Amino acid sequence: MNIERYQRIQEVLKSRQTDLTLCLEEVHKPNNVSAVIRTADATGLHKVHAVWPHEMRTLSHTSAGARNWVEVETHDSIADAVKELKAQGMQVLVTNLSDTAVDFREIDYTKPTAIILGSEKVGASEQAKRLADQDIIIPMIGMVQSLNVSVASAVILYEAQRQRDAAGMYDKENSSLPEEVIHRTLFERGHPVLAKVAKRKGLPYPPLDDEGQIVADETWWKEMQKK
Repeated sequence: MNIERYQRIQEVLKSRQTDLTLCLEEVHKPNNVSAVIRTADATGLHKVHAVWPHEMRTLSHTSAGARNWVEVETHDSIADAVKELKAQGMQVLVTNLSDTAVDFREIDYTKPTAIILGSEKVGASEQAKRLADQDIIIPMIGMVQSLNVSVASAVILYEAQRQRDAAGMYDKENSSLPEEVIHRTLFERGHPVLAKVAKRKGLPYPPLDDEGQIVADETWWKEMQKK
């Protein structure tokens, strides 16, 4: 791994937002899932959540490039997902045209926030709407009443990014990503072949130096070389 790439990965990881996320509720079209994950990466999200029943596991068909940088945690039900998000202290929003919905720009996204996006065909489920803390809408003045789910995610996330950037929340000196997660990601992305071998053998990832090179003792290397 060259030093420029190593430094770039460090910068990206240290600006990750661990308390801003999306929850995809049965969004199943691979191109939509892929586009949402790319936008999540572009706006600095560390993880997105997805509610996919066992017969709807579409992640394997999405963009590998974006998936390398954004973790995806799957849930069997929206109730399970919302329970976990609220346990993390997040305000849970859902895109839904209702009498109580507010303009998405009125939300304070500097607070820990999760945004539920419903499926392409029917939108968010009634259960998701009941469990969410607030309905939000993207105002539209044309004939259509909704945006593609990937477009909606981008519109909302870039407003969240704008607010958080203004509040200094992307400051790399105040990273919220644990050091062990940063190290794991640096090792796996910088040394993918060795990472696979170490994982298969149950070996810990050794430290990396300032240039991203592995700092390991002879014992570790010998274990790695065993068949």
